Amino acid sequence: MRFVRRTRHAAHGPAPGEDEDPLAGIANLFDVSVAFIVALLIALFALFSAGTFLDKNSEVTLVKTTAAGETEIITKKGAEIKVRKITDKNLSGQGTRLGTAYRLANGQVVYVPDENAPSPATPSPTHAPNE
Repeated sequence: MRFVRRTRHAAHGPAPGEDEDPLAGIANLFDVSVAFIVALLIALFALFSAGTFLDKNSEVTLVKTTAAGETEIITKKGAEIKVRKITDKNLSGQGTRLGTAYRLANGQVVYVPDENAPSPATPSPTHAPNE
């Protein structure tokens, strides 16, 4: 009786006489990058509380400054979104001085009301609505 020796090939390597394909791992890298991008988006939404932007009943106000120095105030109330641009134009009209605002060295703005200014809850006697 004659014995025949058979060899087994490992499933993880190339068959004998064949070269390994260098691009075989690219599909795995693509899957990993997609999973990384999804995880990054979830982390950014959680970090910036962006879920409130998607809620139709939320109220959000943002102040945005562009690289050119223009400032915009973005207000979202429910499904309505308003964008207001702040300009350097001088405005005129009647009003009452309420106080002074100061910008600190760290960029924070502090409002100091005047001593004789009316409180925000009390309407000014000099203001006549709808005249």
